[in-house]
Amino acid sequence: MSSYLGVGVSTGIVPVNHDTNAKVFERRIKITELVLRCVILGLGVLAAVLVGTDSQVKEFFSIQKTAKFTDMKALVFLVVANGLAAGFSLVQGLHCIICMVRGRALLSKPLAWAIFSGDQVMAYVTVAAVAASGQSGMLAKVGQAELQWMELCKMYGKFCNQVEEGIVSAFVVSLSMVVLSCFSAFSLFRLYGDHKLKNVNW
Repeated sequence: MSSYLGVGVSTGIVPVNHDTNAKVFERRIKITELVLRCVILGLGVLAAVLVGTDSQVKEFFSIQKTAKFTDMKALVFLVVANGLAAGFSLVQGLHCIICMVRGRALLSKPLAWAIFSGDQVMAYVTVAAVAASGQSGMLAKVGQAELQWMELCKMYGKFCNQVEEGIVSAFVVSLSMVVLSCFSAFSLFRLYGDHKLKNVNW
């Protein structure tokens, strides 16, 4: 704004650097995603190892009985689901690191759809695995009097304790996968927004 004398007059408005804000926002998103994928990788492997290597031998009337995770299909599902989630998170974590190093924030639509679909599938699979193994674990712990199912954890205490630790780790994995699926949904659908960022470099 100028006066009639031609002298510039300040309006008191300070320009805001939207590019800088966008860069900071994108970097925080990627760092959070990378942290979550590292959590899934670590705890997914931990859950699979805890449950997959768990066994306990008991002797009944000179007959040895071994409790293994393969005796319960829900635990087999849990091991497989967490192994898949850990492997998928390893690949996507490396992709996040490459994007951060190259300074690329936005994805192409086909790649964004692929990551979104993968995260959605892994979220459903891990949640289902935790639900199934949790239900089986409760039956093994408290039994079912109406069906005359015994409380197996009273006989295989060590086995049940280790399985419980694995289920807790898997539960954290499933929660992290649900959060990640929200992140990937945001990354995908903002590509179709009216105010999407055309290009953001770090």
